[in-house]
Amino acid sequence: MLRTTLAATVVVASLLAPTAARAEAGGDAIPALTDSRGRVLTLRGWNLADKSHSGDAALSAITEKSFRDMRAKGYNTARLLVFWDDLEPRPGQYSQSYLRKIERVLDWAAKYDVKVILDAHQDIFGPAFGSRGIPAWATRTDGLPFTPHPDDWFSEYFEPAVQRAFTHLYEDEDLQRAQARMWRVLADRFDNHPAVLGYDPINEPMGEMREGEDLATAARRIERDQITPMYNRIADAVRSVDKDGWLFVEPTPIVGEGVPTGLGRIDDPKVVYAPHFYNGVMEAGGDYDPSARWIENYEAAVTQYPKEYKVPVIVGEWGPLNNSLPNMNRFYRDAMASLSRYSSGWTGWEWCYGGGYCAVDATGAFRPNKELTAEPYAEAVAGTVRSATYDPGAGVYRLSYDAAGPRGSRVTELSLPPGDWRVTARGALVLRKDRTRAWILATPRTHVTVTVTRG
Repeated sequence: MLRTTLAATVVVASLLAPTAARAEAGGDAIPALTDSRGRVLTLRGWNLADKSHSGDAALSAITEKSFRDMRAKGYNTARLLVFWDDLEPRPGQYSQSYLRKIERVLDWAAKYDVKVILDAHQDIFGPAFGSRGIPAWATRTDGLPFTPHPDDWFSEYFEPAVQRAFTHLYEDEDLQRAQARMWRVLADRFDNHPAVLGYDPINEPMGEMREGEDLATAARRIERDQITPMYNRIADAVRSVDKDGWLFVEPTPIVGEGVPTGLGRIDDPKVVYAPHFYNGVMEAGGDYDPSARWIENYEAAVTQYPKEYKVPVIVGEWGPLNNSLPNMNRFYRDAMASLSRYSSGWTGWEWCYGGGYCAVDATGAFRPNKELTAEPYAEAVAGTVRSATYDPGAGVYRLSYDAAGPRGSRVTELSLPPGDWRVTARGALVLRKDRTRAWILATPRTHVTVTVTRG
């Protein structure tokens, strides 16, 4: 989750116009995410986070109820936050208890057929700075100062000690090896778990600015020269034990303001680009301003990398702090339309039962405007998608696809949000339907049109 500083917002805002102009250059279509049977996937879900508990109490705030409720509302994916400081509290000593706790959560996900992305989360690097993530034993500051900013935690990323800690993580060979070993342990333990879709190596990576650099220039350099090599190291570590899991690579969170990433090629066949989708004004509690064209600028910039490197997109975090402001209904409609144009899905911040960023309140009911994230969609299409559209005003979803050949999967799966939905198919059979999903069976190489209507 990102709450940007006022200073950072001002700096980046000055760059938006030229960035958007560059982003309008054309490119090939962005590839779709696929499963092991070749079906085209759409992921929609939420982050599951327990930052408050560690040690014996780690992950205790995440329960089976979350997976049951998410699936009941039509979501099929969770991005599960795990913490290196809990996994490896001392160098080379991995907590078997923590691995069992992760496995218990994954078992709940599998029970409700929810796919999971394991996210090695960090906020302000880790415990050395009063947060979670990289262990204190792997934090090196060279004695540089750190001043907490409790009213603006994201600004702590710009403290000299935090920035230097990132430099050491990226450049010190022993820390490089430690991070790779940590990921090898996680991937080795969970590569065969039915719920695990893949791995997010590090949440919102940051780095150290150099004198004279503006924020966007520094971000692109850090992404190019430090974060890209880190992802390649972690990819090698994961592939030594898991050949199938997807690798979800993030740029710095600066991309949220419409700045294209400087990430280079990740030499791995199963890479997903996983940016976050936050706006500084809205993170500070402000309303959405359609005239500022933030969504258009973001979309133009964020699609450059996947077009160039031919990788799918999953937006790993998004969602404003205050959902009840006057323009938030417009925001969710605009955001959902934009995400559907270029991504294979998203995981919002966050699934919890309360206020603030929570998707639902204490009773499990959607918080204001969050219900607009619950739409019919095709979880898995057994064929080539021609089009997939949803009209929220009319409550109509249409899917057009060419069914796979005789050696491919024949079953397409739809996800249905709460409500009374009617599913019809032309060129195929509605094999089965329940309250949350429908299954479509098609003859190989036929053209199929599926229509889902409310009520």
